Amino acid sequence: MWMYLGLLAALFLGLHNLCKKHAVQGNEVFPVLFGTILAGFLLLLPCYVLSNIQPDLAKGIGLYIAEIPLAKHGFIFIKSAIMAASWILAYQALKHLPITIVTPIRSAGPFFTFIGAILIYREQPTFPQWIGFFLIILSVMLYSKIGKKEGIHFKSNKWIFAIIGATFLGSSAGLYDKFLIQNLSLEPQTLQFWFCLYTALILLVVLCFTFFPNTEKRQAFKFRWTIPAVGILLQLADYFSFKALQDPDALIMLLSAIKRSQILIAVVIGGFLFKEQNKRKKLVPLLGIMLGVALILYTK
Repeated sequence: MWMYLGLLAALFLGLHNLCKKHAVQGNEVFPVLFGTILAGFLLLLPCYVLSNIQPDLAKGIGLYIAEIPLAKHGFIFIKSAIMAASWILAYQALKHLPITIVTPIRSAGPFFTFIGAILIYREQPTFPQWIGFFLIILSVMLYSKIGKKEGIHFKSNKWIFAIIGATFLGSSAGLYDKFLIQNLSLEPQTLQFWFCLYTALILLVVLCFTFFPNTEKRQAFKFRWTIPAVGILLQLADYFSFKALQDPDALIMLLSAIKRSQILIAVVIGGFLFKEQNKRKKLVPLLGIMLGVALILYTK
């Protein structure tokens, strides 16, 4: 069941990436990011209110947000800080790079997750899963060569380094999620609510220095319907991902790889929606990544 929940998370992540590309195109990145997190928080706020007014009802429908000790708030704040840094880098990169380049690099996340899962959680992949893992990495390297044809040089383009940094931080947060869900026994909706609140506060501080004092940036910002859509889709993806992690048999390295199947939506549909170049050539490494994911999922 946790694998199917991972596939549901991948579906919503793929739709989330499409909306995110539309939201940041020609737009100010930081207010867009703040708007997406605020939308997610507002989506969960009624659950928090219901949990305080009618706790039995909230528990009955599985949306109860529990009161947690201060120490657990500290752990959630750490996750918020990691993800805020990851998203700031990722949104800046997405604004300046094609989605058919950004998404495959983000799909290298299983590389960092595999290493962390082995070192921290002692998870042991099989030989075919190792082949799938390296196939994903080699496919991403092939994307770098295709990217040069679009004027994107991986060694000198700062946005490439930004998206790699975002991928590393995102993978670290994924490993941390397993600790929060399994070791601290946090319910998905409880983790999501406080995470959104703390991330919104962090981003609000960033906006106070980078956006609000700058009249030109404020005038350049455009509200789009995809901004709240990004936040809502992300919360749906996180919910199914966290529910999968509640299964004690769930392997974070495999769950991370399953979620990479979102690339199918982003590269195939996104490439046509945003009229990006070299779509056919990008199908070759895309198939490599999908084959790598299949080897990880369906071999023992």
